[in-house]
Amino acid sequence: MNVHVREGKDVMQDRLLLVEDDTHLAAMVSDFLHENGFHVEIENDGKLAAQRIVHDRFDAIVLDIGLPSMNGIDVCRSVRNQFSGPIIVLTARGEEIDEVVALEVGADDFMSKPVRPRALLARLKNHLRKSDAQLTDEDRIIVGDLVVTPARRQVTIAGDPVDMTTAEFDLIEYLALRAGSVVARKDIYVDLLGLPYDGLDRSIDLRVSRVRRKLGDDPNQPTRIKSVRGVGYLMAK
Repeated sequence: MNVHVREGKDVMQDRLLLVEDDTHLAAMVSDFLHENGFHVEIENDGKLAAQRIVHDRFDAIVLDIGLPSMNGIDVCRSVRNQFSGPIIVLTARGEEIDEVVALEVGADDFMSKPVRPRALLARLKNHLRKSDAQLTDEDRIIVGDLVVTPARRQVTIAGDPVDMTTAEFDLIEYLALRAGSVVARKDIYVDLLGLPYDGLDRSIDLRVSRVRRKLGDDPNQPTRIKSVRGVGYLMAK
């Protein structure tokens, strides 16, 4: 089966957003974490960080408090209900009030600056292990060897990660939740795009084609996502 997966070490890398406006510190921490198996992206603006945390797929967040446009406490508060992964807040040395407030708004842990990269790495690994251990079968949608994990927006086939865009993930989650049942094209269109179906738009069909390709499904004789002529689609159990 020709499954589309991310190449190289990225297949096993946890994706982390480092929110820090000190460029020297951010580069130092990023390099160290990258050398130890993380894919790290850096953001130096609080409001932009909040948007990225909600809309992108990250496994963990390292979040400084003193940020432009929105401080780290407000960022944590604004995203906590929409991000289930660990958030570690960086505080100034001795600022106990920051540490208390950070935990109250949903941070999983805090570290005082100056940051000790090895200690940060150990805490990240510990929290990610806990996060994975807390995921049960109730948190996953399992269809044969296909596993969809909504909380982490991840898709795997036989344990191998499959790289999906946000739109593609939304589609496969929608179909997996209804596996074994025929789903009308117009219902998919309305539920995923929030627009009435005009009978002509083929954007959902194109999205299905892309998802099939990434799942290694034969476009001529698909076995995972089947077309139901004149109606819509069926994800086979």
